[in-house]
Amino acid sequence: MQPGLRTVQGVFTDVLSNVVKHPLHVEGSGRTDAGVHAIGQVISAKVHCSIPAEKWPIALNTRLPNDLCVREAEMMPDDFHARFSAVGKTYRYTVDRGKVPDIFLHRYAFHHPRRLNLPLMYEASQYLIGTHDFTSFCGASSPVDDKVRTIYSITLIEEGQLLHLYCTGNGFLYNMVRILAGTLLQVGVGRWKPEHIVEMLRQKNRTKAGITAPAHGLSLWQVYYDRQQLDRFVSSFGM
Repeated sequence: MQPGLRTVQGVFTDVLSNVVKHPLHVEGSGRTDAGVHAIGQVISAKVHCSIPAEKWPIALNTRLPNDLCVREAEMMPDDFHARFSAVGKTYRYTVDRGKVPDIFLHRYAFHHPRRLNLPLMYEASQYLIGTHDFTSFCGASSPVDDKVRTIYSITLIEEGQLLHLYCTGNGFLYNMVRILAGTLLQVGVGRWKPEHIVEMLRQKNRTKAGITAPAHGLSLWQVYYDRQQLDRFVSSFGM
């Protein structure tokens, strides 16, 4: 929710409140930066309504604007919380490597026509896996004191002229995935050697890592509430 601004949480709360005929509070699995997308955002709310779970997508999507929709709904235990019950998340950053950008994807992919060395990018990404203090990969304005996070896997997938970077971890700091993506892109064009990632982590200084990649290339892809589901996703990439 942002005073005076149109936001996903604000719009969804208004529509859901109108459907159930009572005020309520909507919890999201996490915030996304302005300009970042989400295909796998999860929300939780306690409602007093007789509509069965399988009917909620239709009930809400007929009222929601065309840039916001519900994909599925479930009844959960009373102690479920979209944010605090999560055990991990996957973000996807998409890069359009074509000489000419795909005009139909310009809102969802960062156009970067310079040639990228994917083996070097992959090698660099492996230094990021594990539990580290990610201060160097966190927006300088973040108020969070504890910047230790665990990354379970980083995977690069090619799809035609598109390059998708999937990053899965137990949680992410402000701007963290965008900075990781920007840093790996700079490794890909030869600014840094892969092993320089180790020094970036050690320095714990935002100025030592790479650029913050533009917001529009990033999507919250999936949120996990079951450790086995998370492990299956990570293992599916052979990590």
